[in-house]
Amino acid sequence: MREIEISTEYIKLDQFLKLAEIAETGGHAKLLIQDGLIKVNNEICLARGKKLRDEDIVQDHNGNRYIIKKL
Repeated sequence: MREIEISTEYIKLDQFLKLAEIAETGGHAKLLIQDGLIKVNNEICLARGKKLRDEDIVQDHNGNRYIIKKL
């Protein structure tokens, strides 16, 4: 599991996908989310604006897992 550090209270899911280099652009992030390919805390998430906070876990379309760590 890869740690992704944030310095704010939360990060929105679409922004996270770009930060973690899962998506190349905001449009790509939107498609991944719309197609149900992203899980947050083991549940498919269809909300681009979902707020991710410390200790949340994201799984991408390839099965890679990422954990949010607040600095």
